[in-house]
Amino acid sequence: MEMPKIELHCHLDGSVRVETMYELLLEQGEINPMEMEQFEQMVRVKDDCKSLKEYLEKFKYPLKIMQRKEYLERITYELLEDLSLQNVKYVEIRFAPFLHMEEGLTFDEVVESVLRGMGKGQEEFGILSNVILICMRHEGVENSIEIVEQGEKYLGKGVVAVDLAGNEADFPPEIHQKAFQLAFEKGYNITVHAGETGIEENIVKSIELLHADRIGHGIAAIKDPDIMELIKDRGVSVEMCPISNLQTKAIKTIEEYPIRDFFDKGLNITVNTDNITVSNTSLQREYQLLMDKLGFSMDEIYTLIDNSIKAAFLSEEEKNRLRKIIIEELG
Repeated sequence: MEMPKIELHCHLDGSVRVETMYELLLEQGEINPMEMEQFEQMVRVKDDCKSLKEYLEKFKYPLKIMQRKEYLERITYELLEDLSLQNVKYVEIRFAPFLHMEEGLTFDEVVESVLRGMGKGQEEFGILSNVILICMRHEGVENSIEIVEQGEKYLGKGVVAVDLAGNEADFPPEIHQKAFQLAFEKGYNITVHAGETGIEENIVKSIELLHADRIGHGIAAIKDPDIMELIKDRGVSVEMCPISNLQTKAIKTIEEYPIRDFFDKGLNITVNTDNITVSNTSLQREYQLLMDKLGFSMDEIYTLIDNSIKAAFLSEEEKNRLRKIIIEELG
């Protein structure tokens, strides 16, 4: 049996089961029949992916089908089934509601469809999950405020946090300060994609202006020891996604990936997949890479899993329950 795991940075639209995507795109007349192998090349990046731009092109296919309530529910349910087979005990699933409202769904219909899929997943597979609502950088602060306000009624009912994602270079964190201040006041947990593309000051702004409890990717912190110190002093956790960062060319080689430096300096580092389907990855594959290429021991992998429990947007009681389950399985 695979070791028990925790997944904190998992995009729903990047983690749609390939067979389901093919079936629903075919049903909607979006593609012609083809060999599954050919279709996989359309929706997954190769490890020799040239750029972030090439990587992001793969999202147009899942987004075409994620515009109906029944499809959103099914995709969420199937993701939880797939993760439970990999012995993932807890996952935080993130998505941007507005990306699924292009063909008439309301905000509530989108969120409730995902929550229904999560409920069925927990019932049938025993896997725990929560939702992180994404605000997109390029959409402007008004949209972010709307997400915070409309999402509030789901706090404590499956929604645990908000996130900021998208083009870091052209849309810095401060644009969305008003929305994240509101989220902070309403009791949301906050995670922000920052320092993924080499802009280290975005990490500082995300912590100081947006109240980030966690930073998504955060690899640019390696450029400045003061920023690493800030992350550590503030108790901010970092959601690292090694294979995705390699594929998007955020780093050139795994050897220059800063996870070992962060880990050795005592930052609360967690390891995640980012996009299971697009990156063709799993937590097992991520851990294996760290062991094979960066000398992580099995004990250090267990520490990374415990770091994920610490960083999870759960109550202390829920974290202790999760830790107990994992300790018992690991013996």
